[in-house]
This record gives sequence, structure tokens and C-alpha cells, in this order.
Amino acid sequence: MEMEEHRVKGLSCGNCTREMEEQIQKLEHGADARLSYNSGKLTVDSRISMPAVEKILGSDGAYLVKPQPAGGHTHEGHGHSHHGHSHGHDHGHDHDHGGQSNRAITRNLIISAVLFAIAFFSDGRVPGYVSIPLYLIIMALSGYMTFIKGAKNLFRLKFNIDTLMTIALVGAIVIGEWKEATLVAILFGLNELLEGMGMEKARRSMETLLQVAPKEAVLLTDGQETVVPIASLKIGDLVQVRSGQKIPSDGIVEEGKSSVNEAAITGESLPVEKAPGEKVFGGSINNEGLLKIRIEKAYQDSSLAKILHLVEEAQETKTPTELFINRFAKYYTPLIMIISLLVIVIPPLFLGGSWSTWLYQGLAVLIVGCPCALILSSPIAIVSGITRNARHGILIKGGVFLEQLGKIDTLAFDKTGTLTKGEPHVEKSVVLDEHKFYPVAAAIEKSSSHPLAKAIMKEIEAKGIRAEEADSIETVSGRGVVASFKGERYWLGNEKSMEHLRIPADIQEQIDSLKEEGLTLVIVADQENVLGMFGISDEIREESREVIAALHKAGIHKTVMLTGDHRKTAEKVAKAVGVSQYFGNLLPEQKVDKIKELAAEGTVAMIGDGINDAPALASAQLGIAMGKGTDSAVETADIVLMQDHLGKLPEAISVARQVNRVIKMNISLALGLKAIALLLTIPGLLTLWIAILSDMGATIFVTLISLTVLIEKKPSSLS
Repeated sequence: MEMEEHRVKGLSCGNCTREMEEQIQKLEHGADARLSYNSGKLTVDSRISMPAVEKILGSDGAYLVKPQPAGGHTHEGHGHSHHGHSHGHDHGHDHDHGGQSNRAITRNLIISAVLFAIAFFSDGRVPGYVSIPLYLIIMALSGYMTFIKGAKNLFRLKFNIDTLMTIALVGAIVIGEWKEATLVAILFGLNELLEGMGMEKARRSMETLLQVAPKEAVLLTDGQETVVPIASLKIGDLVQVRSGQKIPSDGIVEEGKSSVNEAAITGESLPVEKAPGEKVFGGSINNEGLLKIRIEKAYQDSSLAKILHLVEEAQETKTPTELFINRFAKYYTPLIMIISLLVIVIPPLFLGGSWSTWLYQGLAVLIVGCPCALILSSPIAIVSGITRNARHGILIKGGVFLEQLGKIDTLAFDKTGTLTKGEPHVEKSVVLDEHKFYPVAAAIEKSSSHPLAKAIMKEIEAKGIRAEEADSIETVSGRGVVASFKGERYWLGNEKSMEHLRIPADIQEQIDSLKEEGLTLVIVADQENVLGMFGISDEIREESREVIAALHKAGIHKTVMLTGDHRKTAEKVAKAVGVSQYFGNLLPEQKVDKIKELAAEGTVAMIGDGINDAPALASAQLGIAMGKGTDSAVETADIVLMQDHLGKLPEAISVARQVNRVIKMNISLALGLKAIALLLTIPGLLTLWIAILSDMGATIFVTLISLTVLIEKKPSSLS
């Protein structure tokens, strides 16, 4: 089964989109079809009949965008950088088929409002044959699209907001409520306009994010420069990037030195120095020098393309709340129609009410049956939340994960590489023989590539000691090294490799105390004596303590550190960074079990650097990976921090919590205003325009409150 993606324009509201999706799913091969209001995308099985799909879309004035021929916007699976841009802008310019743009709707509404004011004030002073045509003209101007759609739906017995509006308008005209009917048409036009604009604003902020994609590159072939489109770059190509230009794709610097701004990928505002042999990301900006870069990945496989693809995909997924709202909306409208019928029929038949009064009340109830504000309560907030986090280099792969991130109360950390740097460093040295200790260690470790050897060499170089060559070096597996240097034999390694010695009690005490501190030991000895030892540990990241404190403040009750390291080491790091619990000596599968235990007590997110943590990340309710875009991390985790530290995590959690609060508030607002409108029917006070205003008020509030998510509390340059 092959799925294909199409862009759709002219989706007028969330509820209509949901209804069209249901109709498309009823077609043959349509079961897996998805139509997303958030991103204006349709995903269908390639075997589906496209004319049938287009007919369904056409019923609501929406239509498919035809992919342009090559050279224009390509329509390949990964061409996201191209057609990512068309999102919001297109939606704005042709809201409905035939180019009825937002501007045209706005113009019509203004004319309608002016005419309505004239008609309203001349009412009673001019005869009906003058005022009634005027009212009809106004209705046609502001509501004809709705009216046509509604009339079509009525014949198909399909009841959505357009149908309800049409019935209400016709009913109002029948009982002679011209003024009311006209006002309702104007208000409804305004409502539709505002609803489209809110989503568009959220989509636009997503656009600006997608515009970081570079468009072309300067290719060097035999010293000749040619400007080529990004998509044509191949692995191994050499490109030249001048200062101020974007680096086209991931690669390695071959020539030149410069600092590079990687904010688009990692959200870090400080420039990163680059020299030959260092990795660069596509989409980052070269600040000053001239760089020649050997391309390592075709653009569509680069970190940036993956990020943009993920961010676009993220808008598609529906959260549990959205799914619930959609189910609710499905039953809500029919229920209101039944209530409306009862309001029309019961008072005149049983309570002696007048038919015209209660017919009018019933029509007003019908309008309350529009679930638009309710359906809108979630998507704008979610797209805004995903966008705001993406600006900071935090990729959330879907609304579901954003909602989940706002609910977590327990955070589990892998220690190495997450709370610590993942690089060993010498924390303590014990020198027993000043003449021999450092020179012997330097000669033995000089050519070794072992991480502990590198840490020792760093320490020796910092002391200004020059390393000489050893005569011979022989490695004993799991123990250490035996070497000869200046005619003598030396041993370097852990305690086990010192079996040829009788270690005096006072030195043994020093060894034990270093082990107590959770340090890894490297001992240096000759035939008879210990010359000294290095106590090595994994360096704790400076920001870890602050981040843990910020997380506790952001509402995380429990922070738990999991590590395969020695319990003593674990205890030391846990104390230093301030986590509330820690577990040492864990094998990868034991980490998974621990996560499951924690999940029984709360909502758990697991954070790792994504390489050996894949099983634990996958088993947590939420997997967060960090590390500059290692492929396995980007693939297995639900959330990826593109920086190699946790500094941005507390803010991401705060944004997610804000989104959840906003959605809850939106739902209660939308339903609250509807409930008030319905209660007004009891004393018979509900009017058509109050009914519309209750929905419109809710729509405006929901949109504005949702857009507050995009507002940054402080300038992002400081973050």
C-alpha cells in the first residue's frame, strides 16, 4: 500500500475538515485517509479515486494544489523545504476556490456593515419594497458562500455549520425577521474570517521556521564555481560558503576557519568555532571567514531537512484531547438539532406559546449547534507550542507528545553524556615518586587511544611535561600495560595489574579512599613500588545542577538518575546535581525495568543521549533524546533536544504545560458560552445574534488565548 501526500487549500474550518475526512474515509481504499486542518495536507492511499476525493473537497470550497513541474516546487516526499513555504500564505490568498481571498471577504463584510447601518436607521421610514431588497443584497454579500454550501448539504441531508446557518437564515426570513437574519449573515461571515486568520497566524509562525532552509549552493568543480540548487548536491561534492551565507547541507570543513551560527538547528544563539576536519550542519550560517565544505549528506537527509520534516509531520498527529473533541462534535450537532426541534414544538403545543416566537427561539438554538470554537480550541495552541519549541532547537514530533510533556511528573536521566559530559577527566592525582610518576605515565599513554589514556595525557600536558617514547609496550587485556622505558620495566593499570607488588597498608588506604569517592583508578608502578595513581571520573556538566533545580520548579516532582556505573559514582553525581533519586549498576534491560516501575507511580519521561538508551527511551511514556542530532536519537525519541545539554528542557516543559492549560481553558470557554446561550431559551431570551455572538466570542477568545503561546517571555538571544 502506497500512501501519497497532497496539499489542500481553502479548508474553511476545523469541523468541516473533520467531516470531509470522514467522507473520504468511506470511499474505496479510503480507510487510512487523513486530512489535516492544521497543516493543510491530505494523505491518501494511491489507489483511491482522486476525482471522488476532489468532489468531496469541492463541496466545501476546498481544492487540491497541483504540484508544479520540475524547476518549480517539487512534490517529492522530502521536498519539504520547498512546499513547506506555501502553507499559510496560500491559505490567506485564496481562502475559497476561485480566489475568494480573505481580502475579498473583508471588503464584502465592510460594505455589508455600512449598508446594514443605512438599512437599520432608515427602517420604518422607507417602505418594505425598498428595505427588503437592501437586506437581501447584504445577506448575499456576506453569506452567499455559506448559503450555497448549506443548500447543497441540505439536499444531501448532511448537517454541518453551513446547513444550520442556512436553515436559520431561511427560517428568520420566513417569519419576517429581516434585520436579525442580515445581522446573523454579517456576523457569521466575520466569524469565518477570524477562524481562518487564527490558524493562519499559527501556520505562518511555522513558515518562518521553515524558511531557514537554504535554496542554493556554490559548487566547486576543478576550481570553477557554479551556483546549483540544493537538491542537486551529492555526497562528496565540495562547496564554498562565503561569510553571511547558509551552509547547504551537513558536511566537514576542508579548508578555512570561521565561526558558524547554528541557531536554526540547535536553538543556541552563541556562534560555534569551526576549523578543518570539523562537522557543520546544513542551514547554519557562516559568520566571517570563507569555508570550503565537503558534503556528507544529500540535503534531504541532512539534520535540517529532517527537522523541518518532523516539524511539519508534528502538526498532523491528533492528540487524545482532539480525538475526544472530534467524537464529541460528531454527536453534539445532532443533539442540538433535536433540542431545537423540541424548543419549536413543545411550548406552542403544550404551553400555549405562539408558534412564531418559539420557531425563532428554535432557530437560534440551531446556531448554538455549531461546534467550531470547540474544534478550534486545540490546533492553534498545539501548532504554536510546537513552533515555539522548535525555534529553540527542541523538536516535538507531534501534538500527542507536546500534551504528554505537559503532564509528566517524573524525569529519568541516563547519567553519562546527559548529566555528565561523557568524557573522563583526572579529578585527583596521588604522586609517590615525583621523578618517575608523570614521565613514565606519559611515555606509556602517549600513543594509546583509550579514553582514560586521553584523560591522563590531558592532565600531563596541563602540567607542562613532555612525553618521551617508551621502548616497548605490551597490553594485558582487562588489566593494563607492561612497558619498558629507559631500560626498566613499568606497570600501568588497575589494582589487578599490580599483583607482582606487596602494597604497603598506607598506600592501600589511599587506594581505598579514592575508590570510596567513586573514582576509576589508574596506578603506575615499577618492579617494587607504586609510583602514584590517577583518580578519574566523568566530568559533571556545569549547567546540570541549575537545570535540575529549574525542572523541580517547573513542576517535576521526581528526578531520577539511572546509570550502569558504580553505585559510589552514581551517589557522587546525584549529590552534586541534586536529583531526588538515583540507581547505579544497571544493565540496559534493568533501566527498562526501572522505567516501568516509575511509570506505575506517575507519568515518566526518559532522557538519554540516544545511542545506548534506545530501549529505555522507547519504553518510557515519553522519550527525550539529546545530542546534536545523532540519527538513532532523532528516530527513536518522541522529543529531541538538538543541543548537547539540557539547558532548554525546563522551558520546553513550561511551554507544554501552558499549551495544556490553554486548551483546557478554551474547551471550558467554548462549552460555557454555548451552555449560557442554551439556558437563555428557558426565559425565551435567546436571539439569533446572541447565538452567533456566543460562538463568535468563543472563537475569538480561543484564537487569541492560543496565540499567546507564541509570545516569548524574554528576548531569545539571552536564552
